[in-house]
Amino acid sequence: MANEKIILGIDPGTTIMGFGLIKVVGKKMEFIQMNELLLQKYNDPYTKLKLIFERTIELIDTYHPDEIAIEAPFFGKNVQSMLKLGRAQGVAMAAGLSRQIPITEYLPKKIKMAITGNGNASKEQVAKMLQSLLGLKTLPKNLDSTDGLAAAVCHFYNEGRVEVGKSYTGWDAFVKQNEKRVKK
Repeated sequence: MANEKIILGIDPGTTIMGFGLIKVVGKKMEFIQMNELLLQKYNDPYTKLKLIFERTIELIDTYHPDEIAIEAPFFGKNVQSMLKLGRAQGVAMAAGLSRQIPITEYLPKKIKMAITGNGNASKEQVAKMLQSLLGLKTLPKNLDSTDGLAAAVCHFYNEGRVEVGKSYTGWDAFVKQNEKRVKK
């Protein structure tokens, strides 16, 4: 029997969290699902974080991914937006870590480069390439779910490479790799 594994890709956000799942059998990938968690109707930021955590746990418990690939927040001009994205990402990571699932972060440019060959590709270009690669019949209205799917596909393409991004196998690994950031 060929090696099989499931990769969950997450595009964290406090308005929309996109996610996608692929199954890897040997050296081939198969589309499982992509969707979005819509959060814009909630005003309370803590409710949004709770829902992100709960949805991520639900995805983990339903699909049993072997690995999680997550888009890292990019450095923009708006510090508040970056802080909110970082919190959303952290909550999704905490859900994965609580289930002992290895997590790898990828910068948006790295994901775009892996999918399209162009680190500056638009969301639409990434979505169209995923549609072609995975034989998707239609694309969603919002492209946050294709961004989550793109993170999973990027992770598949970067398998076996020494330098793929930051990886964490559990809380101990996370703390060890980030202890310089933590004040004692």
